Amino acid sequence: MAIPEPTPTPGRPRQLGRWTAARLLVGLGVPSLVANCTCVAPPYRAGSDVPVQCSYPIPLIQPVKTDILFVIDDSLSMVPNEAAINRELPAFVSELERGAGVGQSLRVGLTDTSIYAAYFDGYEVAVHPYPHGGWLHALPMVDGGPPDGALWLTDPDPDLVPRLAAAIQGVGVEGSFQETPFEAARIALTGMGFFQLLPDGGNPNAGFLRPGAQLLIVVASDEDDCSEMSHFPPKVFYTDTDGEDFCTNHEDLLTPVGDYASTFLRLDDGTGRPRDVLWGAIAPVSVDGKVAQGVPGILPDGGPVTQNVDCPTSGGPGYRHRAMALAFDPTLDNLASICAPDFHQALLAIAQLASSPQTVNLSDNVPDPRLLEVKITRADGTLQSCTLANGGIGVVDATATQPPALRFQGVCLRRSGDLAVQLDLLCAG
Repeated sequence: MAIPEPTPTPGRPRQLGRWTAARLLVGLGVPSLVANCTCVAPPYRAGSDVPVQCSYPIPLIQPVKTDILFVIDDSLSMVPNEAAINRELPAFVSELERGAGVGQSLRVGLTDTSIYAAYFDGYEVAVHPYPHGGWLHALPMVDGGPPDGALWLTDPDPDLVPRLAAAIQGVGVEGSFQETPFEAARIALTGMGFFQLLPDGGNPNAGFLRPGAQLLIVVASDEDDCSEMSHFPPKVFYTDTDGEDFCTNHEDLLTPVGDYASTFLRLDDGTGRPRDVLWGAIAPVSVDGKVAQGVPGILPDGGPVTQNVDCPTSGGPGYRHRAMALAFDPTLDNLASICAPDFHQALLAIAQLASSPQTVNLSDNVPDPRLLEVKITRADGTLQSCTLANGGIGVVDATATQPPALRFQGVCLRRSGDLAVQLDLLCAG
């Protein structure tokens, strides 16, 4: 973002230009200083940390490259939910494509929640691995013809929505009863932990993430996450005693949600920076208030199970799903209930969150990031202050090829309906 040289502002001391400074020195009787002057104002000297100006607007409308990973629960209970997601995909993709009024560049890929299933058979823990766990699914052709092997689709592609919908429908419902969406996403995005690699030993998902693109992970499941990064063997497994509640009963043995969130936020964006990562989930939380709270329920076969309050089709309370969504967006605009009548508003809200760039390059001199304050005018006219101190912004260090950048986070995530974004820098005088 190029910062123009400022014009005089009433009530603010005028910054001295090079000729003004020279004349002033002559008038003070110091010609020897003028003779040796570099004739470059301090803000424009190489390596200077003197700001050119103290306030400037951040563009609202900027194109965004977004890579989207869908992680879909492929267990038996997900039949109606997969169909409901497919119904809303056109609106979801359309909202992302138009973004904040400019064309966005999308890439979509899909994986499922089946990495392994572990159960105690009375003698020992048996672990059933899913050989292609974490692999991106091949996207079916619209006409039903032989697949072309595509693991992701990138705009512009007129078949992006129908092929993605066919892939979601093709995920099926014969996957693991031990849903591990966090681990599936980690393996899919890092290439670490595959049970099976390509014949040449390579990462089957290599090339999915584009350099400089932000990443949106969208999870859909009717049960809570049961992920462990070290699952050889896993610490949590099905037993007759725990029944369907084995993951909820032993949540303390699972990999902490914060460890997974940190892993995603440390992903490199291909330019030496941490990748800009957003999270969205349609999960077993309450329809009203997105609460995660376990209550007694009944399985279709009449057996007992713990479900989530106000979510009768859930297979467990969504404690971990809610915690993960909260780690990325304290407002929980990125979370919706799997028990909602439809997923239109849920997917629309997630799309709108991903439509605005959350990282903006800083081309002006910033002597100390603690002096930065960003003011966001929200759609309803309210003004939100964002600083390092309140956690609303972070500063990404410069790399060999990229300047330093400002990153919006927490309650200060940018929204597609924002009216203005102003960056202020505390300046002397």
